[in-house]
Amino acid sequence: MRLYDDRLDVYLGASLQMTMPRGRARPNGKHGHVVDYRHVIHSLKRKPMALLGLVYRDKLFPRQAYSRAFEAMVAKLPARTACRNMVDLLALALAHDRACEGELAERITLDLDGGRLPDMKVLRALFMPDIAALPEIIVSYTSLSLYDELATVFTGVAA
Repeated sequence: MRLYDDRLDVYLGASLQMTMPRGRARPNGKHGHVVDYRHVIHSLKRKPMALLGLVYRDKLFPRQAYSRAFEAMVAKLPARTACRNMVDLLALALAHDRACEGELAERITLDLDGGRLPDMKVLRALFMPDIAALPEIIVSYTSLSLYDELATVFTGVAA
């Protein structure tokens, strides 16, 4: 990890893996949070109610539409259901690396502007991968006797 004034660079060996903006403390002494929902979504899936009291919740949402959706859900649904639905929305935005975060935000905005809460069944049908479209992979296994045969062929050969 390399720290710069404005960013953090994350390396694996000599290869740059990602660059993230660096959060700075504000003049009033409060911490500057830089949060990417992709880093915490798996924890939120296990404990979705944590979203309700999360200090950096407003910075967690990738777009304004997600923030609006959460506010609407909290206003119209029980807190537990609202948190679960919001975590499901964030997980759907991340689902299978389909990069549908922007399209999903547009769909959420359409629902909210129409006075409706986002319907998870409809959104899943639209944005989850079609199982029938996934290729069938056939795996052929090698007989273990071939490994025994290889071992006998190379016996006595020094490297």
